[in-house]
Amino acid sequence: MSHDENCRRLLDSLSGYVDGELSDELCVEIDRHLSTCENCCIVVDTLKKTIYLYHVTSASPEIPSEVRERLYQCLDLKNFMSKQQKT
Repeated sequence: MSHDENCRRLLDSLSGYVDGELSDELCVEIDRHLSTCENCCIVVDTLKKTIYLYHVTSASPEIPSEVRERLYQCLDLKNFMSKQQKT
C-alpha cells in the first residue's frame, strides 16, 4: 500500500482512532503510520487538541445571581430581569 493510500485510510479511520473505538491491530497500524508521517501526525494532534478545547470551553459558566442582577440594571433590562425570575 502506498504512503498516500495509508494517509487516506488514516483519515477514514481518524474519528474512531481518536475516540479509541478501533481494534488493537488497526491502532498499531495507524501508530506505525503516524511514526513516519509528519502530516498525519499534525492532523491527529490538531484534532485531539480541538476536542480537548471544545470540552474545556463548552461548559457554561455559572453567573452568580447578584452579578446577573447588576448587569441587567446596568443594561436597563429590568423587564427582562423580572421575566427571568418568573421562570
